[in-house]
Amino acid sequence: MLFNKMAKKRGRGKAGKILGRKKNKKEIPAKKLKREKFKKKIKTDDRFLRTGIKGFDSLFAKDRGIPNGVSVLVEGGPGSGKTVFCLATVNELCKKGKKCLYMSFEESEEQLIEHMGGFGWKSKEFVKKGLLRITRFDAIDVSRSIEALLSAAKKELLIEVEPMLFPDDFKPDFVVIDSLTSIASAFSGEESRFRIYMEQLFRYLEKNKITNFLIREVSSPSHIGTTFQEQGEAVSFLSDGIIVLYNVIYDSGRRTTAIEILKMRGVGFKKEIVEMKIIDGKGIEVNPDKILKKTGKNNFSLT
Repeated sequence: MLFNKMAKKRGRGKAGKILGRKKNKKEIPAKKLKREKFKKKIKTDDRFLRTGIKGFDSLFAKDRGIPNGVSVLVEGGPGSGKTVFCLATVNELCKKGKKCLYMSFEESEEQLIEHMGGFGWKSKEFVKKGLLRITRFDAIDVSRSIEALLSAAKKELLIEVEPMLFPDDFKPDFVVIDSLTSIASAFSGEESRFRIYMEQLFRYLEKNKITNFLIREVSSPSHIGTTFQEQGEAVSFLSDGIIVLYNVIYDSGRRTTAIEILKMRGVGFKKEIVEMKIIDGKGIEVNPDKILKKTGKNNFSLT
């Protein structure tokens, strides 16, 4: 007891050394340690693809993101933000060095590059570095090619999708097809052939383990109570996941957007419709903690 008191006073001995170590050691806050450990854990988990969109990946269990190699429908009504959501994902993945292929059946390459530039995203730089390729296709030409193959083939399941759409000189990590709605319209009156084509497309993407978003425009979300059947409805059963974007129309006339993960195989997720914002010059932000709730003063409808 006397020795310890003398050691503390003089700063020598066992007690002095212990005090010295405690005094000189820089303490790291517990929250910071937990955050750094969490970031390290996410970085090493290559089974999932994080979109990088602020707030969106938090909708998944443990902030994991989307399982690699899955086909995900991104659906919603006109103006709900489907294209912007997919372009935002492309932007974040290119920033990480991932190669992305954007296959457009509607807008031109120039329009999409300009669209990305409007949010401050370096699309032209990604194209020059070979990280991004945007290619426009004609849905009518695709349907005619399918018709020709079906006529020539004895068995419809022998259709080859790869040489018709995917470039030989570019191997993407992530693909966006914009949109299935345009492709379906080219198969008007031939639903069975459209399904055959879709089955082959999904099979090709799965075989090559390419994570992909397939945009589909719907006039009204069928899963919230409407009965109208959309063209190309069969693709919902073929996909691994469905992300739904909504137009939120309040009784006051105010209009906003919201997002929901309706289906996603291989990972847990929050089953909630939450706020999503499209911000000029910045992009998309999702608020995973702001769930849409109807109240007497705050009533709305989803489209």
